[in-house]
Amino acid sequence: MKDSFKKLEEVQKGLNDYLEEKRGAFPRFYFLSNDELLEILSETKEPEKVQPHLKKCFEGIARLHFDAEKKIHAMYSREGEKVPFTKIIDPVLAKGNVEKWLVEVEDVMLKSVKEFHEKAMQDYTRKEREKWVCAWQGMGVLCVAMMFWTSQAEESMKKGGIEGLRAFSDKLNKQVSIYKLSWQKKSK
Repeated sequence: MKDSFKKLEEVQKGLNDYLEEKRGAFPRFYFLSNDELLEILSETKEPEKVQPHLKKCFEGIARLHFDAEKKIHAMYSREGEKVPFTKIIDPVLAKGNVEKWLVEVEDVMLKSVKEFHEKAMQDYTRKEREKWVCAWQGMGVLCVAMMFWTSQAEESMKKGGIEGLRAFSDKLNKQVSIYKLSWQKKSK
């Protein structure tokens, strides 16, 4: 019984060391329990089976878009909004090391979101606001709209102080009223 207990302790220590090594390679694994991490690591040949655990590793990713060859082309939010990746990721190239292709997902995710926001920002000045809002995913709309709001508010304050800010506020309130009427007409 003592020998079995000692061997069990050795196995548990080895397992904990192995899981710690994997967490060191991909720190987002710290958000997962040992059981969840073992489940991911046991599915090295089936990258799609990582999907249920993505929400714990990446707050904004609900799932990834895999093609028939198991290559990753895009990510989806919980709301179902798709953001294409700037580069296709092939988990097979990681040769069973899930943490390697997840590090690549993290890197490509950041680059893709940056590029996505840059495109949305450029498009903001080219389209009517209502059409622009409907053309882009929610996270892009919120981010770019807040950037433009901030720069326009600062500009209003620099040019006219408190009165400039009041004029800017009036302009925004008129826009909201117009959009509200427009949406009410469309919903009837």
